[in-house]
Amino acid sequence: MQKVSELKYERVDAVSSLDAIAECAVKAERAENAAELIAARNECLKTLFHYETMSSLAFVRFTLDTRDEYYCAEKDYYDETAPKLNAEYVKFQKAFLNNPHLNEAAKNVGQIVIKQYELGVKCTDDKAVPYRVRENRIVTEYTKLMAETQYEFDGKKMPLAALRKYFTDADRNVRKRAYESLGKTLSGISDKLDDIFDRLVKVRTDTAKVLGYENFTELGDNLLGRISYDRRDIRAFRENVLRDIVPAVTRLKTELSKDLGIKKFMLYDNDTYFAQGNPQPVLDAEQMFDAAKEMYRDMSRETGEFFDMMVETEAFDIYPREGKWGGGYMDEFVEYAQPFILANFNGTGDDVTVLTHEAGHAFNSYMSFVLGHDHDVTLGMETAETHSMGMEFLCHKYMDKFFGDRADQFRYAHLFDALAFIPYGTIVDYFQEQVYSHPEMTPAMRNELWKELEAEFRPWLACDGIPYLENGTRWQYQMHIYESPMYYIDYCLAQSLALQFFLTSRTDYDKALKSYLGFVKSADEFPVLIKNAGLVSPFENGALSDIAGAVSKILEK
Repeated sequence: MQKVSELKYERVDAVSSLDAIAECAVKAERAENAAELIAARNECLKTLFHYETMSSLAFVRFTLDTRDEYYCAEKDYYDETAPKLNAEYVKFQKAFLNNPHLNEAAKNVGQIVIKQYELGVKCTDDKAVPYRVRENRIVTEYTKLMAETQYEFDGKKMPLAALRKYFTDADRNVRKRAYESLGKTLSGISDKLDDIFDRLVKVRTDTAKVLGYENFTELGDNLLGRISYDRRDIRAFRENVLRDIVPAVTRLKTELSKDLGIKKFMLYDNDTYFAQGNPQPVLDAEQMFDAAKEMYRDMSRETGEFFDMMVETEAFDIYPREGKWGGGYMDEFVEYAQPFILANFNGTGDDVTVLTHEAGHAFNSYMSFVLGHDHDVTLGMETAETHSMGMEFLCHKYMDKFFGDRADQFRYAHLFDALAFIPYGTIVDYFQEQVYSHPEMTPAMRNELWKELEAEFRPWLACDGIPYLENGTRWQYQMHIYESPMYYIDYCLAQSLALQFFLTSRTDYDKALKSYLGFVKSADEFPVLIKNAGLVSPFENGALSDIAGAVSKILEK
């Protein structure tokens, strides 16, 4: 097997790609039968997937070191050309949809593709290309700023990924000082952060206007390929969160604060679950991968083969360093049928969570290659995040390997954190909806909005006295708000399904695993996947109440 570091990269000639896709659009328009129409699509996808593979390779190598001049330039190149290519592909989609043999061709390509094409033509146009290019440049500016910013703590300078280790320290004073370092450092670049976001809001609003939308919110939802639900459903989900999840988490956090001996629950206490500190892995990174091999081999044949492949191809980059992108993600290189995981291990329990989370994404990618799925079918991110969050919970069974005699404490903290995350994720989405509905907001107004939403959805939490962050600026280091607008609610929807996999696994692990594997292997619309897996839709009235009640009982025991 070829290692990821050895995968050949070459810059794709965008002009040739544009010409090739345009030629395919003409063929789709002139196709005299379904077979010719499908052949034109296959030819178009070959060009598209080659471009996407090389673009992903350039992006990944850029994130490994954002100071690398070569791959920084390559990423800039794809940032410039991708919107043009996407606009050309939408012209192909229009030609495909307008062909008189569409219904016959749809029997082969499937209705999801047709729905995606119909949504795609609403999301881009030649007029929007300059705005999308400008947006890409600004996002890269934010990515580089956050990756290259260093935080001083205890006489050392470190990236944010390394500083996060101290956010869950057993010593409350250490946690407080770590957040003070975070706030002071962000304060020093606050003008840049506000300016970048001002420009992002403006360019995204302009893009929406030129495409005929009232504001960016609906466009943002459409760009994420939401073909099975819309903003009305998200608002209904939000109300369910406020009614059913928030009171449950508030009650649990209040009880936890008593156990921890904390009178006022601060932002720097929010990720702490035990007075002696959260459980840490008893393994180093190398041992952790050996344990993960055993875990995935025992879980199922497919998961074992998947993880062995990932290790053999060295498809991981896990250590934080200066200049490296600060988050975690899974990407894939379609032409090489290869997933890749980036993480930033810091020696905390989060390392195990990130490993299992991103492995859930990568496992779905691997299975899609094995099963020969159509990679033009882009399932929603709520589905993708169910793959990852569901995997986290199915790995609970094996946590003794990673945490020894504190495995149950990890399970408790992870479950508690999963439930408590839903209100936070809802804030992130609600904040963006309000900002893009009122693009005239000033930085001060946006910060005030964040504070109001925190008080409504996380009433147990305070930021008083934490430099800069007390002003309502917590959102500025939530990268998704800058880099992936309107994405974050997908985590919340997925968490509500992942918790159902967990609850089933408590009484029948094999049933939960079978249901999960069926979910991962299927390429269908979100409601169909939910039904086939025997889960309750998060949009259903009362669904979150049942989940909150069941999880609360387990935590209280």
